[in-house]
Order: sequence, then C-alpha cells, then structure tokens
Amino acid sequence: MSTSQLSTFSVDRYRFGIPVEAVQEVLRYQPMTRVPLAPDAVGGLINLRGQVITAIDLRHRLGLPPRAADELPVNVVVRTPDGAVSLLVDRIDEVVHASSEDFEPPPDTVTGPSRELVLGAYKLPGHLLLALDVPRAVDLALA
Repeated sequence: MSTSQLSTFSVDRYRFGIPVEAVQEVLRYQPMTRVPLAPDAVGGLINLRGQVITAIDLRHRLGLPPRAADELPVNVVVRTPDGAVSLLVDRIDEVVHASSEDFEPPPDTVTGPSRELVLGAYKLPGHLLLALDVPRAVDLALA
C-alpha cells in the first residue's frame, strides 16, 4: 500500500487533489491581464515576482458555470515541463494523505469535460476526492 500527499482545492461542488510535489505555491487572487485571442480557458496572465504566468480557469476547463462576479479565484501555481502555470480555483483546502487502496476509476457522476481531466477518485471519510490530471488540465490545445 502506498500513500500520497495531495494538495486539495474546490471548484464549484467538486473537491480535487493533486500531488503536493506538483504545487509550486498557492496565492490569493492576483490581478490578471487579459490575453486577446487566447482560448476561453485562459483567465489571463499574472506577474509572479517578475515571472509572467498563464492562469487557467478550471471552471471553464471543467465545463462548469462561471464563478460569481463578486467571488475571486485563488491561484494554485503548478510546475509543468513548460514552466509554472496557475490554476484558478474557488477555494484551497488542506493537504491530505490518500492511500492507493482507496483509489478508484472516475465515478459515473463525473461527466462531460470534467471526465477527461479526472484520473480517478479517492474514497476519503465523508467525501470523494477527485484526482486532477494536471498535464491535461493545463494543455491549452485541449481547451
């Protein structure tokens, strides 16, 4: 049995987890610069200590309704082979330990674009934690 540490966050009614080693940092809302002609999934560009980072709106990538105008997203900056990318999420949760024994294929209730971005689900006490496929989530060719 292997155990993974997962950084968790919420988007709409779903709770997601990604390996902690994929997370560079978590930031409160950062002002974004819109990018003309960019795919709709691109929320904008943020300046992270002089580094320009693309912010991907996970609500859009998952086919979920947009967040309310008065709700600001949180940035989960992840490491990718092409550099850092920010995932715009609704709320940051805690780091959890999940066992490979609790991992299952994605539930049938996960449909549409969300299904393509979910590797599977961990059955944790009281809820399911969806394992987000970070490389697919940040791949704008799939957006």
